[in-house]
Amino acid sequence: MPLLRLLGQVLTRPLDKHFACCLLCGSGSEVQAGVCASCQCDLPSLGHACIGCALPLAATQDSHCAACIQRPPPQASSVACWSYAYPVAQLVQRFKYQRDFAAGRTLAELAAQELHPQVQQASPPDILVPVPMHWRKQLFGRGYNQAQLIADIFGDYWRIPVAAGALRKIAASDSQQTLSRAQRRKNLAHSFDAGAQVKDLHVGLVDDVITTGATQEAAAQSLLAAGASRVSVYALARTP
Repeated sequence: MPLLRLLGQVLTRPLDKHFACCLLCGSGSEVQAGVCASCQCDLPSLGHACIGCALPLAATQDSHCAACIQRPPPQASSVACWSYAYPVAQLVQRFKYQRDFAAGRTLAELAAQELHPQVQQASPPDILVPVPMHWRKQLFGRGYNQAQLIADIFGDYWRIPVAAGALRKIAASDSQQTLSRAQRRKNLAHSFDAGAQVKDLHVGLVDDVITTGATQEAAAQSLLAAGASRVSVYALARTP
């Protein structure tokens, strides 16, 4: 769609180094991807987290949370760059609901750099697939899919192709914001459909925020049902 291509160009266009200033403090010194070095140090790193769902864990805890031990998720792993807290949460909100594409580009570029060693350390995905929105919500509501724009930047930085059409949202589920994990899972049941192009491929599923993990699990189940050999989840942030 022309609108999506235009938004993708806006989001991925590099900042003019002569005029760039920090989105958070306004400083014009040592700005990288829209944020100065000082503010980058203040971003809430996720730290030690569950391999299965990226839930933050205490340093003394094992590699998986209790929920993933009791009920392993369909995805092989989940990785998020930051905790969903100030100022990352505010930048995500601006990107997602206020069309602040500079905020989205900044988060995606910084996350791509930060997560790159983990992507290379493990077996890198063959393709990246953004978590889709239902076409009605995308066309008549938000106007763009933030996960697709993030995936495009990840793909450019990691040199991995993006297959935006490999996964579709076929059911217009209700808003997830006020639902519990169990309610979200029920709300998302049978809401995704994956295409044959994922068969035998390691798929990197890209989203903006992992909240309860229900969305990512439902999408991963669909990808695996379509023949994907493995699904790894990548996100900007994870809620506590």
